[in-house]
Amino acid sequence: MNTPRSHTSESSTADACGVEFDRGADGIAVARVGDLVFALLPSRDGRHLLASAWNVSRPLADLRREDFYSYHGSIDDEAGFRERMIEQAEHRRELKALARQTMRMNCNTPWGPSQGATLYAEGVISHSTAGHGGFKLSSERNAAINPLLRADDEFYEEDAAWAIVALTFPDLFTRYERKVAEEIVRDSWPDAWETIFGRSLAPGQSREKDARAFARAHADDWVVISAIRSEHHLDMTEVIATLGGKRGDGAKERRFLVPSADYAAGRFGFVIDETKHAAYSGPSSFVGWRGGSV
Repeated sequence: MNTPRSHTSESSTADACGVEFDRGADGIAVARVGDLVFALLPSRDGRHLLASAWNVSRPLADLRREDFYSYHGSIDDEAGFRERMIEQAEHRRELKALARQTMRMNCNTPWGPSQGATLYAEGVISHSTAGHGGFKLSSERNAAINPLLRADDEFYEEDAAWAIVALTFPDLFTRYERKVAEEIVRDSWPDAWETIFGRSLAPGQSREKDARAFARAHADDWVVISAIRSEHHLDMTEVIATLGGKRGDGAKERRFLVPSADYAAGRFGFVIDETKHAAYSGPSSFVGWRGGSV
């Protein structure tokens, strides 16, 4: 059963913020921002996935889940979806105002020859290549980067290090980009973040800092590095664990059986409780298992 739509309230929101909201043919919340359409898709964990598609001209009310093919992480609820869409519209307006210039440049990068470049400002150029990309800063611009984050080769790749450029030159980026950049630096370079902002990050505020705390707390515990549903024991998951979750040729491995109902990988790994999870040396469901118990 589809949720009834109120076109009057939705269209007034579109007039105010540049977003068109509606319900898709199967009842999902959908929105249009420029040439992108977005959907709030229910997921198994009770939350929702943000999905999008490009250059879809059909009315929002005709769209279904299968029309969306790009995914952008999870969102709690419809209120969060609406907030994210308004933020996306603001991001588009700010991008237009920044008027970044695209060009072609003959330039070698750590990721291969440049196939396209975007000029953000004098000395701040983003390059794209066949497989990756990132920023190249001039020597003067690079000198402005905090020494804790500065790249000696003046290149900052597009997955995470771009955030260092945005943190240093915020006037060249949209508010949404600045928010994401600050989160990336906090997650990836917490020591530098704490020095720059002059305050400590609490548990839950930095993935890297939390990962270090997990590693310290479980250095002497067996932490799962691989898991598979057991073909030999009903409702059990066979796991391979190492001390502290370390990997590599020198890491000693041990197998355990964990009730499948109890097993969840967790943020940094599943910790074996030797009072509950039995060490296992029987037939393995892992293809080509060569390890041994210790």
